[in-house]
Amino acid sequence: MRRAGRSARAVLAALLLAGCAGAAAGAWSKPGADATATADAYRDCAALAETATRTDAQVDQDIAASRAADLQRASIMRAQAQQTAETGRDRAAAIVGSCMEAKGFTRRPQ
Repeated sequence: MRRAGRSARAVLAALLLAGCAGAAAGAWSKPGADATATADAYRDCAALAETATRTDAQVDQDIAASRAADLQRASIMRAQAQQTAETGRDRAAAIVGSCMEAKGFTRRPQ
């Protein structure tokens, strides 16, 4: 049952990432690149980030699952899950940023 839940979460994350790709890609520009090329580059970089962070997320999830009773007794499970999610999100954003820059894109000022 855990694997089914994990697979469902992975599919949901991929769908959310795909849905946000257009908006997030709009934060990047490159001379001569149209919106489609920018979105394609962003999707490539987001896929790279997802692959790079997947193993860490799975390891953290397995540790949390195996130590759930310990973590609940210590009242830190929710805080640890939030910290893990933030760390993964920050790492993925850094990977996407580096990848887009390597492809010649620059982040638009906000």
